[in-house]
Amino acid sequence: MAENLQEQLYQRLREGLLAGQFKPGERLKIRDLAAAWGTSPMPVRAALQRLVAEGALEGEPQRSVRVPPMTRERFTQIFQVRMAVEGLAVEAAAARLSAAELETLQGCMRRMDIAIEGRDVQGYLNDNSLFHMTLYRACANPILLRTIETLWLQVGPFFNRLFTEADLSLRLNDFHEDAFKALQAGDGKAARAAIEQDLSYFGQFLLNLLELDNIQARRNG
Repeated sequence: MAENLQEQLYQRLREGLLAGQFKPGERLKIRDLAAAWGTSPMPVRAALQRLVAEGALEGEPQRSVRVPPMTRERFTQIFQVRMAVEGLAVEAAAARLSAAELETLQGCMRRMDIAIEGRDVQGYLNDNSLFHMTLYRACANPILLRTIETLWLQVGPFFNRLFTEADLSLRLNDFHEDAFKALQAGDGKAARAAIEQDLSYFGQFLLNLLELDNIQARRNG
């Protein structure tokens, strides 16, 4: 029973990181999480320790845990690997997607449009995560999928920054729609190209934000 609870809490934390529910540098307090979820601290601590071991969280003195801060160097390294593996997963998934999975993707896009209009950051990020992970999980390559999920656990908390520019939000769903049309047609290469455009466009935007953060930090320092 305790192992099942720990697994549930681990998956809950994992999904939260994938969907950007926690921000870079945010400290996760065991007692606060335990109180919010109505459980004892022990399974929460065990779930957090698993994520620390995976590199999604980092331990601090006095047994506290936080989401790692994002640096330009770290983001660049993650981005380079994401470009190599996510397009590959999409191309492999194109011929394997079921009608139900395509319906899930379409529902995600519809809700993301609504979230963009309403400036609902978390609503958008939740469905953005579901869209990508539904697509990647259809690739039928567990090693590839695990690599992608590990990368997303590290970069997901930084996705909140996409909503800091009003004009950018107008393009947040464009590449998803291009990928979906290609997937409907069974064109894996076109779907891969659309997802890689998505990664490249928004990846560069986030890299620019990190550079601005560095400039501001130097001025304040």
